[in-house]
Amino acid sequence: MSANATPELLIGASTERLVAISPNMANRHGLIAGATGTGKTITLQVLAQGFSDLGVPVLVPDIKGDFSGIATAGTMSDKLAKRANRVGLADLQMRGAPTVFWDVFGEHGNPLRLTIADFGPIMLARLLNLNETQTGVLQILFRVADDNGWLLLDLKDLRSMLSHLNQHRADIGPRYGNISPASIGAIQRALLNLEGQGGERLFGEPAVTLEDFLQTDEQGRGVVNILHASRLYRDTPLAYSSILLWLLSELFEQLPEAGDADKPRFVLFFDEAHLLFKDSPKTLVDRIEQVVRLIRSKGVGVYFITQSPLDVPEAILGQLGNRVQHALRAFTPRDQKAVRSAAQTFRENPGLDTEQVITELGVGEALVSVLDEKGVPTPVERVMVRPPASQMGPISDAERSRLLKQSVLAGIYDQELDRDSAYEILRQQAEQALSQQTAQTRTQQQANRERSPARAQRKSGLESMANSMGQSAMRSLGSQLGRAIVRGLLGSLKGR
Repeated sequence: MSANATPELLIGASTERLVAISPNMANRHGLIAGATGTGKTITLQVLAQGFSDLGVPVLVPDIKGDFSGIATAGTMSDKLAKRANRVGLADLQMRGAPTVFWDVFGEHGNPLRLTIADFGPIMLARLLNLNETQTGVLQILFRVADDNGWLLLDLKDLRSMLSHLNQHRADIGPRYGNISPASIGAIQRALLNLEGQGGERLFGEPAVTLEDFLQTDEQGRGVVNILHASRLYRDTPLAYSSILLWLLSELFEQLPEAGDADKPRFVLFFDEAHLLFKDSPKTLVDRIEQVVRLIRSKGVGVYFITQSPLDVPEAILGQLGNRVQHALRAFTPRDQKAVRSAAQTFRENPGLDTEQVITELGVGEALVSVLDEKGVPTPVERVMVRPPASQMGPISDAERSRLLKQSVLAGIYDQELDRDSAYEILRQQAEQALSQQTAQTRTQQQANRERSPARAQRKSGLESMANSMGQSAMRSLGSQLGRAIVRGLLGSLKGR
């Protein structure tokens, strides 16, 4: 990249020139790799704010809780000024980027919710760590709900549908496929485990939309969407990676073709990228590979952040044209293999021993290769990474609260909604069935009394007691279980 490249995507400078990503090649994806503490977060911050300055909205997961500083201006120190001069930024103006905070738990940002229908059976099966047979049951569940027009919005809808399948599996099986009680039980246990980890907060309404992430501010700068993910990553790492995969899928399915645009329409950063592929079925990995290959035509850039290039499947690694490699350690045979692999992914520079330099890089240094204007990788160079214009490190809780109140999305997602969906419909059906059964019982009782007054008189006391106990039980269910479905009709008890 020549020295007159667009400064917003400037990565840094080698001993000979400035090194930057061409905006028209930024949708060819990228990789930021390196050991912990080598400067990956600063490189990520530099790129995210660069895209924002270009008018490109981005989403960045904040796993360590130290990325929020991008929202406010940094403080120029002598050390930063020296580095800025070194990379050709003598007039660096410190400023923050327009920011929207998101948090599944609603503690550090706007609540981020999805509906069960948005997630779909395949992603949901991955989240619940289901096997192939159990995944098939989920697919049947979604199909039955679709055919009946029943909305799937939250986990109580999912539980209700599982109970419905279990009760009616003899009728559903011939049309949709066999359903075993063991598979339903396994899914129910997985749901309990997810709820125990707080996963129920992920599903519900109002649900986020793709448009929420594609905003620009009044100055034309792209909004930096920060997903606060420290708790999510710690407690339910599959939920963390599933959210990013959902967004990737939505971008691919909803955005129109962009052609050869002068800059991306959106950039998605995948931190801890190994989670996307670890324990994922081959079919899902193949799907991710396909989407990554095709989504650049939609004007979307995908950047993976991980410790080692070995964390990314080779088929996907080959599609990442813009590479920033921070230091790696070579203490073990696997470390040494990672260093060799990282070195081999770069276009060779005759004046640089890439494999040796990877282990010698200091904090804030990196080996960089980007795509030139023709889409050809440049020879790898040792680069001093530029300082960000925004604050390095997290902002205070008070500052975060102030920014949340000023956000264009302030208050929109705070109040949870609960529309009629599968749960309410199935509960109504259960109540109607119970009402009909009660009416039939009373009709039969009346007929019996008319045929045999004496026998009816003897039984009336017992029947009255039974009816009273039944009504009391229904009231007890309502008070103890709230909106839970009557398990005797729609629950799993019948299958035992």
